Amino acid sequence: MKLKVYIANAFSDKKFGGNPAAVVPLNEWLSENLMQQIAAQNNLSETAYIVPQEDDYGIRWFTPTTEVDLCGHATLASSHVLFEHLGYHREQLIFHSKSGALHITRSGHKITMDFPAKEPVEIVEDELIEKALGIKPASYHKSVWDYMVVLNSQAEIEALKPDFNQLKKHASRGLIATAKGNESDFVSRCFYPQSGIDEDPATGSAHVVMVPYWAKIFGKNKLSAIQLSARRGYLDCELTGDRVLMSGNAHTYLEGDFYI
Repeated sequence: MKLKVYIANAFSDKKFGGNPAAVVPLNEWLSENLMQQIAAQNNLSETAYIVPQEDDYGIRWFTPTTEVDLCGHATLASSHVLFEHLGYHREQLIFHSKSGALHITRSGHKITMDFPAKEPVEIVEDELIEKALGIKPASYHKSVWDYMVVLNSQAEIEALKPDFNQLKKHASRGLIATAKGNESDFVSRCFYPQSGIDEDPATGSAHVVMVPYWAKIFGKNKLSAIQLSARRGYLDCELTGDRVLMSGNAHTYLEGDFYI
């Protein structure tokens, strides 16, 4: 069997910035085992599979080691592939996912995703996180998937050198570290060794956690964000009720075929 595959870099104005995701268009779902094997072979932080569902699309996301319930950058990459390569001409599309219906709109080259907000709850300090980061956070928080820590400055975020062997022991999908930004409202870095990704370059699903938090801190709903990985990710975010709107750009890196 021959399948098409695209790789697109999401959340960046630069061709080699942001977070690369593989996008595999299908006519029907493959077995979970096969989709996981393909994702492991791709060895990117996410491989997205999209399947037509009447006028919409179903979407599923796999890291090299596991399926996840929500992924922002691979949804952005999938939207970009549909708009730019697969002849999807309407300005709006809907993905049906394990996290519900995800509404996507396009304005020029920028794509906006409408995701469910996952406001974190503040918790007491976590010794394992503190040990893994080598720094005492200002506060600790827990969301439905991830833990989040707030640090005192962008400089502290940039200086992080986590012990991933320690962090991998934590019972969560991963860890978000965030702080107020120097050139944006807030900045972050995101670590997911439990899911086979030590540091994710640009993480849309982490922003559905951070945006509700920072909207309360700043007293405003429109926020700019930079994810401070080596590749950098840039997001324009807005909290609208219990939803988070995230906007960004994507660029095609590769189009090809693979055989299974």
